[in-house]
Amino acid sequence: MAFITRCCTSALPSRRLLVWLLTCCLGLVGVARAENAELAALRVERADDGLFLTARVDFRLSPVVEDALHKGIAVHFVAEAEVMRERWYWYDQKAASAHRYMRVAYQPLTRRWRLNTSSEPLVNAGLGVSLAQNYDSLEEVIAAVQRIGRWKIAEPAELSGSGRHMLRFRFRLDGSQLPRTLQLGSVGQPDWVVSVERRIDLTQELGR
Repeated sequence: MAFITRCCTSALPSRRLLVWLLTCCLGLVGVARAENAELAALRVERADDGLFLTARVDFRLSPVVEDALHKGIAVHFVAEAEVMRERWYWYDQKAASAHRYMRVAYQPLTRRWRLNTSSEPLVNAGLGVSLAQNYDSLEEVIAAVQRIGRWKIAEPAELSGSGRHMLRFRFRLDGSQLPRTLQLGSVGQPDWVVSVERRIDLTQELGR
């Protein structure tokens, strides 16, 4: 009898550990994951001409990133939206995807900040077709980066068909666009990490 009591007692930590691991796993499959950023608002709207997303991402740049910006190094941000259609018989199908590329740079001659926004990647060699806006301060331009207003992420035809639709939204600082020498020093450094992700049941959200 004493042996049985000791055995059950020793099993308690293992059971608690199992419960803790399961809780962590459930947390990883939750609706949101963030690093150095917070998704303060996320709203989707379905209209006759497509699906639109509005969001606000709150984050604060580290002193290292601010110093790089003031030295004339452009910093890139990327917003990604992906609509998936669930299929019980196979892998989920990608119904639609959209990207929003943003480039923040300081203009020494005018002492102003420029934000270029495009649906295509922005490279230093050429900004291509992009919307350019100027701001008087770093705070103002970052506030503009943090707000995404009525961004079209899917066409009406892409949302047709049966089945549940899921939305994956991600916002991040794109370190791959930094100068090569700076990339080597910034890889894995928390000062250069700005990332937030959320997944929502789009069918349920639009059905409210």
